[in-house]
Amino acid sequence: MNSAPINYFPNRMGRIMLLAMEEILGHQGVNAILNLAHLPDYIDQFPAANLDLQFPFEHIARLQVALEYAYGPRAGRGLAMRVGRACLKYGLREFGPGLGLNDPAFRMLPLQPRLKAGCEAIAGLFNQFTGQRVRLDMDEKYISWQIERCPLCWERHSDAPCCAMAVGLLQESLYWLSGGKYFLVEEKKCIACGDSTCTIVIDRTPMS
Repeated sequence: MNSAPINYFPNRMGRIMLLAMEEILGHQGVNAILNLAHLPDYIDQFPAANLDLQFPFEHIARLQVALEYAYGPRAGRGLAMRVGRACLKYGLREFGPGLGLNDPAFRMLPLQPRLKAGCEAIAGLFNQFTGQRVRLDMDEKYISWQIERCPLCWERHSDAPCCAMAVGLLQESLYWLSGGKYFLVEEKKCIACGDSTCTIVIDRTPMS
């Protein structure tokens, strides 16, 4: 188990986030967001691909705020959701082998056990390598992804749930885990709104 400072992501995860943002916004677009977020040190110099705990929650929240400032709250959160989806590709490249999600035995599981095991593996990744804490509650209909010490809304106050990157990451993860099915994923509670956790609810029945 990695001994993580409470409020940090490893550099590798920060790099994944910025690479995904560059994919969605383009090189100039991500540089503009980094300037707006007062994070110019990352321009043309993303964090190293290592597990050193040097990417603070504050920087993650600033990136989300900068997107909302640049594009407006609704469009900014929509872009953040797209960034979250794009993170999966880079995340699988960096962490996938250790999660066992490409193992043939895993891919042969029925859908619902596969979703359960996949969500547990991804939650375990955050719990092992970051100061973020994810707790899963599951019943026959829903998976509740509950984030404690959420980096996406760190020290924010909002009138609506604002952890769109996490929603996007889960949407794409479920699409990938299920072999191409879409699921309803919605953030119901948010620490920035005064709730005790950021709670994202997944309907286990695919929409398509």
